Amino acid sequence: MGNRLGSATRYIIGIASVSVVLLAGILAWRSVTFAMVNAEEDSAAVCYRHFSQPYVPDAVELAGERVPLECIDVREALEWEMCVIANWHSQVLLILKRAPRYFGVIEPILRAYDIPEDMKYLAVVESNLFDRAYSPSHAAGIWQFLEGTAREYGLEVNEDVDERYNVRLSTHAACRYLKDSREQFGSWAMAASAYNMGRSALQKQVERQGERSFYNLLVGVETSRYVYRLIAFKLILENPARYGFYVDSEDCFPMLPVKQVEVDSTIENLAEFAKSMGANYKTLKWLNPWLRTNSLPVKGDKKYMLEFVDTLNRRKEIKRVGGDKHGEKGRW
Repeated sequence: MGNRLGSATRYIIGIASVSVVLLAGILAWRSVTFAMVNAEEDSAAVCYRHFSQPYVPDAVELAGERVPLECIDVREALEWEMCVIANWHSQVLLILKRAPRYFGVIEPILRAYDIPEDMKYLAVVESNLFDRAYSPSHAAGIWQFLEGTAREYGLEVNEDVDERYNVRLSTHAACRYLKDSREQFGSWAMAASAYNMGRSALQKQVERQGERSFYNLLVGVETSRYVYRLIAFKLILENPARYGFYVDSEDCFPMLPVKQVEVDSTIENLAEFAKSMGANYKTLKWLNPWLRTNSLPVKGDKKYMLEFVDTLNRRKEIKRVGGDKHGEKGRW
């Protein structure tokens, strides 16, 4: 009797052990399968988030003018530029960091000329908001003026002074050019086209094709892409998070706290002049890139405005944008 009970007990224990092992195996298999499926889902989510077609709204406007996305060629041209720019990560991040500094100068001037704010994105297309930009075709500055056009619109360009690199003055010149182009061609899209290819060349195409709408006009690839690039930058920079770009305001380049000093007589040595103003030559040239040599000749009743760091406001700005959350002081 005792032997039979012992055998039964061992049998039950054996069955229970096998069941536990089988159950553990099933649970382990299900856990691995779930992990694999979950990994596949995560991978799909990552791909969708990072490699999908950039969002294009159903309705788009440029400077208050409707973009006819119902036209297949128009939509495809815009999607092309959206794909290129939305994946140009390093440059878009730099533009977002520069935007507060340069748009802070450009926007009030556009308003003064009654020009739509969207036209500020022309400066992005032209130079990526880099105020020292210089192209192989010898266009210079944030608005990329050629020498002849710059002089036509009141900018001084010579060995010592190149006001194409003066953001304020060149923005005034760009506004005058855009106003003239808008008056001639009747729309801001056409004004943007003229900014790229020149008014004379654009007028020839208007007369040849009998069209005054940019979206119905056959122009060169460069000009065609130029306007769609303008629209794409507008969409992405107005809502960067939608396209995967996140730049905190504290990480942007702030507006520079500057004071202006009027100069109405020749400065023979800018390095010495900077020292006399409590600054240094490097900072003077950085704030005033339109100064091209070590001197500033002044002829007749001409006057120049030199910018220097406003020391008082600089301290306030450092306190505002400083890295206190990291236990460090902010600095320029």
